[in-house]
Amino acid sequence: MAGGKQAADGRAGTAMWAMVHAERAALAADLAELSDDQWLTPSLCTGLTVREVLAHLTAGASLTPARWLAGVVRCRFDFDRQVAVRLAEQLGATPAETLERFRRVVSSRTKPPLPVLAMLGETLVHAEDIRRPLGIRRDYPEEAVTRVAEYYRGTDLVVVAKGRIGGLRLTANDGPFETGSGALVSGTTLALTMAMTGRATYLDDLEGDGVERLRERCATA
Repeated sequence: MAGGKQAADGRAGTAMWAMVHAERAALAADLAELSDDQWLTPSLCTGLTVREVLAHLTAGASLTPARWLAGVVRCRFDFDRQVAVRLAEQLGATPAETLERFRRVVSSRTKPPLPVLAMLGETLVHAEDIRRPLGIRRDYPEEAVTRVAEYYRGTDLVVVAKGRIGGLRLTANDGPFETGSGALVSGTTLALTMAMTGRATYLDDLEGDGVERLRERCATA
């Protein structure tokens, strides 16, 4: 029985990593022809350009738990400083180098002490932080975006999401995702996910009596 469960867990982990790698590869392909000016576009992450967000993704795919912990200690448990330090390590001298560094980690399974599903969430959400301001659209696989939505609805671990949607009923109009009870917020699974993680621009893609309450929470987070 134990061996069977381990094998099943291994297969599930392999499938999850495959989704992470697919999203990284798709993002690298989308960014291959950006101009220098486009690399300077403000992302949906406050204060960061799209180039800097990509470097942040590279950092996340390069940190073992031991290196992550060492960095946290070195930064005196200032997690924002740790993120900034690791981002700077992966930025490179030019946008081309930033992209090349990201390409090198597309198939990486290295991660901080987080679930693999959290890595998929980081990849998908930050990819949208980059794509949306650049006007790039991706039709994400339903399974990947649904799994990410299901992850964020139950956690505040990486970003506040579970706490942001309390008392609201979120319903996807393009897939099976549904959670909560209360005032309705409906739209695509992607828009719901991005709104859950505080990206207020996606609220314009949503409908329902609960949208304004969610907007207030995004503004005050």
